[in-house]
Amino acid sequence: MPEPLPVAFTLSATEGQARTGRIDTHRGEIRTPAFMPVGTAATVKAMYPEQVRETGADILLGNTYHLMLRPGAERVASLGGLHDFMDWQRPILTDSGGFQVMSLAKLRRMTERGVTFRSHVDGSSHELTPERSIEIQTLLDSDIIMQLDECISLPAERKEMERAMELSLRWGERSKAAFGDQPQRALFGIVQGGDDPELRARSAAGLRSIGFDGYAVGGLAVGEPQEVMFRVLSEITPELPSDRPRYLMGVGKPDDILGAIARGIDMFDCVHPTRAGRHGHIYTRFGVLNLKNARHKDDPRPVDETSPNRNCRRFSRAYLHHLVRTEEILGAMILSQINLSYYQELVDGARQAIAEGRFEDFAAATRAGWSAGDLPLTEGN
Repeated sequence: MPEPLPVAFTLSATEGQARTGRIDTHRGEIRTPAFMPVGTAATVKAMYPEQVRETGADILLGNTYHLMLRPGAERVASLGGLHDFMDWQRPILTDSGGFQVMSLAKLRRMTERGVTFRSHVDGSSHELTPERSIEIQTLLDSDIIMQLDECISLPAERKEMERAMELSLRWGERSKAAFGDQPQRALFGIVQGGDDPELRARSAAGLRSIGFDGYAVGGLAVGEPQEVMFRVLSEITPELPSDRPRYLMGVGKPDDILGAIARGIDMFDCVHPTRAGRHGHIYTRFGVLNLKNARHKDDPRPVDETSPNRNCRRFSRAYLHHLVRTEEILGAMILSQINLSYYQELVDGARQAIAEGRFEDFAAATRAGWSAGDLPLTEGN
């Protein structure tokens, strides 16, 4: 049996800071810019794996913290790894559990060694260190593994941002040592430093000296305005190696993604498209539609008869409104699929535009479509 190929990144075109390329893994190619649907607990909510693939997704994200609690990393490993467990035979990135250091602050105690969590499920105690995080992600058989870091919310005092950044750097060193030599997987470091340019630059320099297969920007979309996020990205991406993928963690909405692509980001993930779908909101070429709104209850038109998404052409707005208002499971399934498809259409359009040297025009036309708003009702509808 041949040895698995190492993970490799190839940059194929640029326009300004925007980039397109691919990440090759032994489980398949990841086209960049890439949006990763979030499969927190080994499932993308309300979606079959093949439906997720049909949207155009090349890679999924799984969550270390949640999977270590249920069903447990050792159990997943004994059942063949996460790919077999959830029947997704393409690449998977697992986060490290670092975000839960922030989001579950009332249930954790943090030291230099790591983080002790009290499970939100049953109250049991679990320790997550950089070494254990790498072990869990390896047991899950992840293709892209993240270092353990500390993510803090913004705004924050500079002293606190510096403390968390320096701790994350030390944990990055320990994560790299624990990762060892695994050419069939990639290990990403995470840039921290809040909204402070000097701290971000120090973090990036420290991570470069350790050496990672890819570099993530963490600690954004945690309470700061969009213009602050964009400023931080504009300042930090030039500090990251151009021959490694760049991943903006936990972002975001379509306009966030367009702006981050323009600033040199290659990878994204967010629960927002599926969560928005479960709450009756869909993303389209003319902006966000709230299908709970009564204006849709007698509307026989499809969502968008020009969309490449069959569900946008197949079902009437009145029917989707009915499903949402009656909280039928099918409504969450259809709307989640529509949103994930739109996100994939967005990054696919960006890839093509960058390759053809027209990304700036593509971004402007896309935003103009959102600004124009929904199609007006015609007489008789």
